[in-house]
Amino acid sequence: MNKFRFLTAGESHGKCLTAIIEGLPSGFEINPDFINEELKRRQMGYGRGARMQIECDTVEITSGVRFGKTLGSPVTLVIQNKDYENWQKIMSIYTEDLNSEKSFTKCRPGHADYAGSIKYNFKDLRNILERSSARKTAIEVAVGAVAKQILNQFGIKCYSEIIQIGQGRTEEEFHAEIDRAKEVGDTLGGKFKVVYENLPVGLGSYVHWDRMLDGKIAQAVMSVPAVKSVSIGNNHGYKMFGSEFHDEMFREDGKVVRKTNNAGGIEGGMTNGEPLVVTAVMKPIPTLRKPLKTVDLSSMEECEAHFERSDTCAVEACAVVTEARIAYVLLDEILMKFSGDNSDEILEKYRK
Repeated sequence: MNKFRFLTAGESHGKCLTAIIEGLPSGFEINPDFINEELKRRQMGYGRGARMQIECDTVEITSGVRFGKTLGSPVTLVIQNKDYENWQKIMSIYTEDLNSEKSFTKCRPGHADYAGSIKYNFKDLRNILERSSARKTAIEVAVGAVAKQILNQFGIKCYSEIIQIGQGRTEEEFHAEIDRAKEVGDTLGGKFKVVYENLPVGLGSYVHWDRMLDGKIAQAVMSVPAVKSVSIGNNHGYKMFGSEFHDEMFREDGKVVRKTNNAGGIEGGMTNGEPLVVTAVMKPIPTLRKPLKTVDLSSMEECEAHFERSDTCAVEACAVVTEARIAYVLLDEILMKFSGDNSDEILEKYRK
C-alpha cells in the first residue's frame, strides 16, 4: 500500500527550504515549471510585503525525477532563500559567530513566541520566529504542486476563491480595505474557499475516526499559519432544517445525481462524488507596524511588541497554501485506494 508522506526543513532566513517526499510510485509526470508557477501564485496578491520583492522562489529538484518522470525513489525539492546572503552570520551554525544582532525578547501577540520560549527554553525569540514563520509555506506549496500534478493525471482539478477580506466582498472592496489597513499600520484577514472537482466516490472511511477524510482535511487546513476555522460544505447548516440542508439523490441516465451540495462532497467521512468544498477563515496577520502591547521576557517589563517586516494581507497566498495542503491529503488517499508501484498500474486500477 502506497503512503504519500514528506518532511520539510529550513528557517525563514536560513540558506534554503527543503522537502523530501517519499511514497511516489514511478512514472508520474512532474514538471518543475508548474511548481514554479504555483510558487509565484503564493507570492502574489494585493497587500503582500517587502519580502516578496526580495524572493523570487524557484524550485530545484535534486532527486527522484529523471526526464520528467518520477523514479519511485524519494523526491527532493530545494528553494534557495535569496535573502540569506544578508543573514549568514546571524543564522550561522558556528558557536564563534554568536552575536546579539537581530535577537529579540519582546513577544509578538498572535505569534508562537511566548509558548515557544517556554516549550523549548529559548531566551532569544529569533529561534522560534525562524521556523514558525509562514515562510516555510513556500516549500509546502512546492510539495503541493507535485501532488497536484499527479492528481491532474487522474483528472482531478482544483481552484480557490476569495469570499471576503475585512468587510469587503468584491475585488474592488478588498483593495480598498487593504489600503485602509496599510495606511494605519494594521493588517487584515479574510475568508476563502478551495474546491476540488472530479474526485472518485469512497476516498476516506467511516470505520475509524482517524480515517475520516473530513477530519484529515480539517487538520491539514487548520494547521496552515493564521487559519482559525475550517468548514466543509455549507457552513450555515445550523440555520436550516434538515429537509433543507441534506442533498437529495436522484436517478439520471442510470446514475445517482444531486441538485445541491450542502455536504461539500463528503458524507460519513468519505467522498460522495460531488465537488469537495472547503472554506477557511484566516485571522489578520499578527505582525503589525502599529505594535501591540506585550512583555519583554528578559526584564518582564511591559513594552511594545517586536516588529519584523510583514504583509498587510495575505489571504490570496493562504488560499494557495490551503490548495496544497488538501492536495497532500487527497493524493495520499488516491495512492492508498489504488495502490501500485508505477503510474500505469495505478491509473489502470483507477479507470476500472
